[in-house]
Amino acid sequence: MTKLSILNASLLLTASTLVSGFAMANNFDKAYNSFDTTKIKADIKLLSSDEFGGREPSTQGETLTTNLLIKEFKRLGLAPGNGDSYTQAVPLVSITSTTTENLTIGDIEFEFPKNFVASSRKMDKQSSLKSSDLVFVGYGINAPEYQWNDYDNVDVKGKTVVILVNDPGYATQDSKLFDGNTMTYYGRWTYKYEEAARQGAAGAIIIHETKPASYGWNVIESSWTGAQYHLPASEVNEATVDVEMWISNDKAIELFKKSNQDFETLKKSAANRSFKAVPLGLSASVSVENTFERSNSNNVIATIKGSEKPDEHVVYMAHWDHLGSTIVDGKREIYNGAHDNATGTAGLVHIANAYKKLNKAPKRSITIIGVTAEEQGRLGSRYFANHPTMPLNKIVGLVNMDSLDITGLKTDVTVVGYGKSALEAYLAKAAKRQNRTLSPELTPERGYYYRSDHFSLAKKGVPALSAGGGSKWLNAEQKAIGDKVSAMVAKCYHQTCDEYDENFGWEGMIAELQLFFETGYLLANSEEWPNWNEGTEFKALRDAMMQ
Repeated sequence: MTKLSILNASLLLTASTLVSGFAMANNFDKAYNSFDTTKIKADIKLLSSDEFGGREPSTQGETLTTNLLIKEFKRLGLAPGNGDSYTQAVPLVSITSTTTENLTIGDIEFEFPKNFVASSRKMDKQSSLKSSDLVFVGYGINAPEYQWNDYDNVDVKGKTVVILVNDPGYATQDSKLFDGNTMTYYGRWTYKYEEAARQGAAGAIIIHETKPASYGWNVIESSWTGAQYHLPASEVNEATVDVEMWISNDKAIELFKKSNQDFETLKKSAANRSFKAVPLGLSASVSVENTFERSNSNNVIATIKGSEKPDEHVVYMAHWDHLGSTIVDGKREIYNGAHDNATGTAGLVHIANAYKKLNKAPKRSITIIGVTAEEQGRLGSRYFANHPTMPLNKIVGLVNMDSLDITGLKTDVTVVGYGKSALEAYLAKAAKRQNRTLSPELTPERGYYYRSDHFSLAKKGVPALSAGGGSKWLNAEQKAIGDKVSAMVAKCYHQTCDEYDENFGWEGMIAELQLFFETGYLLANSEEWPNWNEGTEFKALRDAMMQ
């Protein structure tokens, strides 16, 4: 038996004892089967319609979305989740960076956004680099626990660092290096810009490569042009570089060639602990003009109060926002985000509806949170983590719903960050009802665990579950649906073609909502406080919190 099989068996055995002595409510089956495909379709179709404008924060699209959620929660009889309010105001700063001088390195010219993008998080009208010396810092990681420091013995103050995406574990596939093929937080672009700023760099350039980034250049173009939302500096309290950039792989090769370096050779050396940063003997110049707009967006929070322990909370979370719209060749194009994340947004309402079908509320409270600005760096969930509406040590666990499964019924359930916490035992118990088993994600190198809202709470120590879909279709009919829809999902991630389609695999979505409903239901009626597993990066935080 493999290590993963042993873990799965252990989880199922544990789960079977979680509800001993606990009888499910008489109408649990009614609640479980209350997910109405026709109504869910209608909600997703509405949320992803042109009327909602791509659900960009601080726009009419937000007003329509949050009003819809509040209306539904009131109709179902949920209590306000933030004192006497259903909303939590989230202060945002929108920064639109317009390139006034394209990036130049030596005689290499870059074209925005064809092969480079540039932006700034600084509240300065003009942000620029003038002949800023370039230093290649490998993966740009300073991680004492891995005995790794790409900034060791190099001074990058006032300079521009050039950085590889992902981390050395992925690059080498060495299970003893970082987390092997599984991306760690050190592989995320957010970390790389943050660390460059901590080291005093003036600029940071990340080299885009499709496989280690896990998305193509088209995602960079759609996500890094136009207004970028941030929390105010007082909220994040961290340094930033003057200009943050991505460059395409072909331009990186040209850059290193200009420096009399071979890109592939340097990339290989960067995956070793003996790597030392390399001054490239080139300088970069770029200029962006910034315009600012301060606004408030909103998280929507509603609660079903627990019948016995109302101060203890099981949280369901999904982000309601998407990318809004843009003007292309004089025409408005809307990123309607049907899959990402009109599905999860609608799912919040229908999860709440299932709980209200019960004769009696669960012992613990069920709190439903629709968060804003996930697409801009998990801003709504980060704000909630900093300003929780209940003590974090009163959150028993969190289930995040970011893009529900629309690719057909499966016999397994994919767990992102497989093996991280004891929450998986509850998920395994719920999956057993559907004759499904848990499986690790097929592409852990993509770092999905660090890319959605649950991570904001996990960083604080709250056990958080990210799961859904699977890789083994139930039958040929479901696989046929999956083959077609999966191609669309891959093609349309963060693109205007992420639109509602009657041919989605609706059976898979219903099964997923039922799965999440029962997972939270079991947890809400348990006496247990599931923790992170030994060896995970968040366990010490949770242990300290619970003391």
